[in-house]
Amino acid sequence: MKITLNFLFLTIILSIAVIACKKKDETPPVSDLDKLRNTENISVKMDSAQAINAITMQKVQDVLDLSTLYLSGNKKTEIDKAIYAKIEKYFEKSDSTTFQGLFKELESLQVKKIKVSNINVFKQIKDRDTLDFAKFNVEYFNSKNKSMGTFERNAQYTLVYKQEQMNKEFKFYFLKFYSDPPAKDSTAVGVIK
Repeated sequence: MKITLNFLFLTIILSIAVIACKKKDETPPVSDLDKLRNTENISVKMDSAQAINAITMQKVQDVLDLSTLYLSGNKKTEIDKAIYAKIEKYFEKSDSTTFQGLFKELESLQVKKIKVSNINVFKQIKDRDTLDFAKFNVEYFNSKNKSMGTFERNAQYTLVYKQEQMNKEFKFYFLKFYSDPPAKDSTAVGVIK
């Protein structure tokens, strides 16, 4: 009986010691606010092609997010007008046909959320002009956050040099969004002149 009591007492003491050691080893979870407060700004070095890819991807995502937000409203409120004006600022020149293809597609599929991926920026020479294009994939989601498919889309953009006082910078504008893919240089099979 005495041996059983000693064994039980020793087991209780050891389990308390193990639990106490585990609590000391565990570090308290760090909140997101503390992470942000203690994060250092580390500059990321990119070459110009990577920077243009990153900027283009962000601008495409912004236009698509604003478009879905605009289309989810009734298009007559002050907020909707402000959202539309914000979308227009991404384009060098916009008119009534600028967003027609984009809005028509998003409305017909009843898209509520869009994710942009696999962006590829390239140049095409036409006559004496160099045209900048972006080819990217968009994944559409419905109101239940269910994927409706991934589609390949194109946009034409331009970088406009603006020299403002001491800062030399480029402004990014879309020329065409959800435009047709650039024309191919070859003649179609079976066409003979």
